[in-house]
Amino acid sequence: MTKACGATVLLAFACACAPASAETMSGALSRAYRANPDLNQQRAGVRATDENLPRARAGWMPRLSANATYGRQYTMFETNTSNTHTKTWPRTYGATASQTLFDGFRTLNSVRQAESQVFGARETMRVTEQTVLLSAATAYMNVLRDTAILNLRRNNISVLEEQVRQTRVRFQVGEVTRTDVAQAEAALAQANSDASAAQAALQASIASYRQFVGAEPKNLAPARPVEALLPKKMSIAVDRSQVEHPAIASALHNADAAQLAVKVAESALYPTATVSASVTRNLDLLGQQGNNNMSMLFQGQLNVPLYQGGGEYASIRQAKEQAAQARLAADLARDQVRALVVTSWGQLEAAKAQLISGQAAVTAAEIALNGIREEAKVGQRTTFDVLTAQQTLLNTRVILVTAQRDRVVASYAVLSAMGELSAGRLGLTAQLYDPTIHFDQVKKKLIGTSTPDGR
Repeated sequence: MTKACGATVLLAFACACAPASAETMSGALSRAYRANPDLNQQRAGVRATDENLPRARAGWMPRLSANATYGRQYTMFETNTSNTHTKTWPRTYGATASQTLFDGFRTLNSVRQAESQVFGARETMRVTEQTVLLSAATAYMNVLRDTAILNLRRNNISVLEEQVRQTRVRFQVGEVTRTDVAQAEAALAQANSDASAAQAALQASIASYRQFVGAEPKNLAPARPVEALLPKKMSIAVDRSQVEHPAIASALHNADAAQLAVKVAESALYPTATVSASVTRNLDLLGQQGNNNMSMLFQGQLNVPLYQGGGEYASIRQAKEQAAQARLAADLARDQVRALVVTSWGQLEAAKAQLISGQAAVTAAEIALNGIREEAKVGQRTTFDVLTAQQTLLNTRVILVTAQRDRVVASYAVLSAMGELSAGRLGLTAQLYDPTIHFDQVKKKLIGTSTPDGR
């Protein structure tokens, strides 16, 4: 009876088939891809970064402004023969337009920098997507693992309760001692404690699932590893990670943006040239009613910086150091990704080996328990021997369940370490988020405060 129940739990955990109403790994990951707050806030961050481009392009656009003044003026003229009092309402209105002709290449390099920032933000979003999907897959498998372990421990309680009952009966007829009864009762008490701990672990896994997937886990179907998406050799995985991983791409775009920041800072040393035109209308000028005039001005201005206190030089030196730091960060990202691939690959290989040994251990432990029980019936084994064999079988089943979970999670971890864990690569049913849509909507937008989605 015990063997059958334990095997059923393990087979249910490992089976690839699931009822139509069950939640699948693909469905859970699709839900996480659509609704995870961390991923959605990162998408909003990318949209905010998109606005850096029209902000930078504003340096090429003309500036237009209008002005007006209105006031009340009281004027008194005093002479030896008379006093004159006047009350006027001086008013002024006008408009000014200016256009930058040359700004030391500041706008040009700012536009290029904004583009690098946009591309870097997209890669950072891909990093978040990978993190969310891996966390959701891990939470999914944790719920399956902890559910199976809880079922195993509850089944163990049922077996031990029967063991305690039988031991008490045998004690009453003198076949065993009081020590045997105490040993069985102690094993049952420990089993109840272990089941409570397993229940708490399951609740924690459910909470984690709710955090990353966005819904309570209900009737989860077993999941397969994604080893079909992985290369056959670790060296190939490492090579692909150096090209595909978004953390490396993000670091490279950040390095580009930092290098362009040097050129933006250097623009402070260049001359600037602007042209402007203005028209002004003055009414009741100089406190005299009816004294009006209008002026128009068109002028060009050239500004050549000679010395501005040295702050611009410090900014250039600072930008150069930050550019060097960004390049080193890109090298660091490459090393970190390489180490992550090697580590994840090793964990996957270890999980495979543990799964094979775990299956063999469960089979051997089941045979051993059945034999010890038969020997105990004829007095060749003690109650303690039976309890020990029962605990050994339970432990091997828990190890096997954990190995099954570890293999699936490790396969997702390797795909993530390679930089290829994405909704598109997994073939999820969710509509893929396209960051270029918002970018194309705002990159040349010159006016308006509403966002493309109407806010």
